[in-house]
Amino acid sequence: MAEQRVLVTAGAAGIGLAIAEAFVAAGARVHVVDVDAHALDQLTGRSSAVTGTAGDVTEPAVVEQLFADVERELGGLDVLVNNAGVAGPTAPVADYDRTAWDQVLAVNLTATFAITQRAIPLLERSDRASIIVMSSVAGRYGYPNRVAYSTTKWGLVGFAKTLALELGPLGITANTIHPGAVAGARIERVLAGRAEASGTDVETERAKALGNQSIAEFTDPADVGALAVFLAGPHGRFISGQVLPIDGDSKAAQ
Repeated sequence: MAEQRVLVTAGAAGIGLAIAEAFVAAGARVHVVDVDAHALDQLTGRSSAVTGTAGDVTEPAVVEQLFADVERELGGLDVLVNNAGVAGPTAPVADYDRTAWDQVLAVNLTATFAITQRAIPLLERSDRASIIVMSSVAGRYGYPNRVAYSTTKWGLVGFAKTLALELGPLGITANTIHPGAVAGARIERVLAGRAEASGTDVETERAKALGNQSIAEFTDPADVGALAVFLAGPHGRFISGQVLPIDGDSKAAQ
């Protein structure tokens, strides 16, 4: 692939970091925005191909600074990866805190809309532009006690499909990626918390978590990164408006 100019939101850790690293490995220049300034400094310090903007993407001033930085550092944009998102609290709908609901929607939906809207004029100037939206297995199934998270992840599917219809005539693709539980420190903390709450052990909780998958392993974040690179590459130019699970053939969100 010719050198791509890529923006990844929440790209200093977790799945976002894996995606940023995959694009760098493919020869891209990557700009990352992340609320964790320390993690962002560590990332940009170890790779000359990565630049960054620190800040909260729900803040309009941060979004404006972000795109000023993108124009300065990249000179344009070929790929937008909307990865920023929060899980919100665990509670049934009847008890779900309204302030928490608003916060999850602000990050997962409204910020994704604002950043994409701001990115479109840059993407229109590219002859190989792609938008990748990170949804979740919770964007294909209901998710008990995580109503705001599931609602937003479903909403992102409609968002990406609408983008595909509107921007397809301009040669811009748009797709959603739906990881299941991803291997790493975060899922290990979740399993430990479940074990403590249920009085079992981590391995019992691991078996329960993997019990609804045909492939009983957690998703490798590097595989998510590789999928993003493929969708934005020459062999992904005719893939748009699609829902792409990468979850070991999960049968539910849990």
